[in-house]
Amino acid sequence: MFISRADVLLEQMRIEHPALVDGLEELAAAWDDPATRGPAVDRIWPGLEKIAIDYSVAEPAARAGRLAVIPGDFDWDDVGDFASISKLRSGGRSNELAIIGDGATVLSDHASGIVVTQSKRVISLIGVRDIVVVDTPDALLVTTTEHAQRVKSVVDALKLSGRSEVL
Repeated sequence: MFISRADVLLEQMRIEHPALVDGLEELAAAWDDPATRGPAVDRIWPGLEKIAIDYSVAEPAARAGRLAVIPGDFDWDDVGDFASISKLRSGGRSNELAIIGDGATVLSDHASGIVVTQSKRVISLIGVRDIVVVDTPDALLVTTTEHAQRVKSVVDALKLSGRSEVL
């Protein structure tokens, strides 16, 4: 009988973090219905344990002999931040601007980094390096790839000020 890696990882995750799996399964059950997805995400997501899958699931599964690692020769990026996304979207060229989203007009002159947009407005970037612009209908974030990990402090401040509707 063939057991997929996903099944082994999910089973191991249930052993290591049962409450996390319960929450993810509840989210999955609500996901296909737009009427239930948003409320489920708002209710469940904030309470889920934030933990990397490699440390929490894959390594314990490997120690238990349930998962094997096969060496490979390829580039790797954890895609854990805006700098990683920018690098991947621009083909690894640091002098380019990665643009994610449809509808916006992005004008760039000697700019690099990433623009993530959900609006249709014109965004002009001139002479800025390693910039991160996240443009949504109700909020605008501008930072650099170097400081992008500090976004959590902005999220925390918005929550404290009662402005969670923009998160």
